[in-house]
Amino acid sequence: MTQNPSERGRIPPGQTVTRSFPVYSFSGNMDITTDQWSLSIWGLVARDTVLSWDQFLALGPVTDTLDFHCVTGWSRLGDSWTGIPSSAILALARPDSTAVSVMIHCADGYTTNVPLRDFEQEGVMLAYILDGEPLTREHGFPVRLVVPQLYAYKSAKWVVGLEFLAEDSPGFWEQRGYSLHGDPWTEDRYSP
Repeated sequence: MTQNPSERGRIPPGQTVTRSFPVYSFSGNMDITTDQWSLSIWGLVARDTVLSWDQFLALGPVTDTLDFHCVTGWSRLGDSWTGIPSSAILALARPDSTAVSVMIHCADGYTTNVPLRDFEQEGVMLAYILDGEPLTREHGFPVRLVVPQLYAYKSAKWVVGLEFLAEDSPGFWEQRGYSLHGDPWTEDRYSP
């Protein structure tokens, strides 16, 4: 696809812009209702917490236009995501000063680590709306993490838990050779 002038500087090396939204899942799609869903927050936090759907929404959603970069080489630019910003989660959780990473736990058993310094960045959110519509099952309904500055394997689907850790432990793909960090701007795809 030809790059237009508004896209310059937004496409990391080795990436190609796509209008489609490819779907990857290691275990198939999950079928979870908002009545069944909850978010557990634990580990190095002031107090372990479990949020219902309504309690989660009460944290205050935001809408942001974000880019999305997959480790397989495609990028989507300018999607509108709505969700709870990581800043609201951090204000609730109050992580201990020894916390350096957040392990993301998903309903299908998937996990991924996100360094706390990345989780704290503007634009990071637990999203439930994409381009004005609720997420589809294929894209993680009811909630997926969006970490726009890292490869999309960090933007886990069907998120049900956030575990704050004192070390940056590998999640599912990281245990299988993907980078612990996953920075698309340095093409940090795989562990050395």
